[in-house]
Amino acid sequence: MSETTQTSTDNQQSTASNPDTRTDEPETTAGETEEQVREEWREYEFAGDAKLSVEDLDVYYGNDHALKGVSMDIPENSVTALIGPSGCGKSTFLRCLNRMNDRVKSARIDGSVELDGQEIYQEGVNLVELRKRVGMVFQSPNPFPKSIAENISYGPRKHGDIETGLLARLLGRSNEDERDELVERCLRDAALWDEVSDRLDDNALGLSGGQQQRLCIARCLSVDPEVILMDEPASALDPIATAKIEDLIDDLSEHYTVVIVTHNMQQAARISDQTAVFLTGGELVEYDDTEKIFEQPESQRVEEYISGKFG
Repeated sequence: MSETTQTSTDNQQSTASNPDTRTDEPETTAGETEEQVREEWREYEFAGDAKLSVEDLDVYYGNDHALKGVSMDIPENSVTALIGPSGCGKSTFLRCLNRMNDRVKSARIDGSVELDGQEIYQEGVNLVELRKRVGMVFQSPNPFPKSIAENISYGPRKHGDIETGLLARLLGRSNEDERDELVERCLRDAALWDEVSDRLDDNALGLSGGQQQRLCIARCLSVDPEVILMDEPASALDPIATAKIEDLIDDLSEHYTVVIVTHNMQQAARISDQTAVFLTGGELVEYDDTEKIFEQPESQRVEEYISGKFG
């Protein structure tokens, strides 16, 4: 529920039934028109099962109430965009989906997040296994200072899925061929193989920014995730590199559930199947098919945000 002052019931009904007759309303200090959020604006219905189900999620950083009562279901094998102005809680919500906020000492999380019907905030959850299933790609590329091939094989090797090295060879357990196949598969899936196949032993830090980001996506894929979280993965890239990332996200959604935070509303409109709009105060205001959000939003504040009136 919004913390802003509620408008009159008559005005709410009028604006909901006919957006063109909306009356001028006072604005908050953030430039948002005051309105009461309706629960049906956030009840997105879709065919198939939910990969992630979030119920009454509240997040606090000390005394700061960063997310307030967020509930939403995220369909599998699709792209869900999270949009909204800076500081509205998008990235906080994203990090809740694989418990990355556990690393923030001041953070407190209340509510429920289920992955395939299993509560991820219950006691005894193996966070390493959770983060294998729900991987994350960050805003700035962060390849390891290792070779391109080692960046891909590092995770599976660390988890014992691939054994290499002298001892493994002496014991007859070396999986060099399996590693090479994994590296090629992940780089192909990340649309990077053709650009780097002849220099797999080169340091990954020598790649361009866009290549580094695709390498980080390939590294995420190497541990066979089911969900890929992306926090503004193209914000630091040029338009050509951004287009490659967007094409890649579209391809990935055929096999993975992708949730992406973006400040670029045109990008959200291009690549996502559904869009969730967070506004000031850590509030989920509207969640629906992307086309509907951008062409016929229910919320006046969402319409004003998309049209550039604030944010």
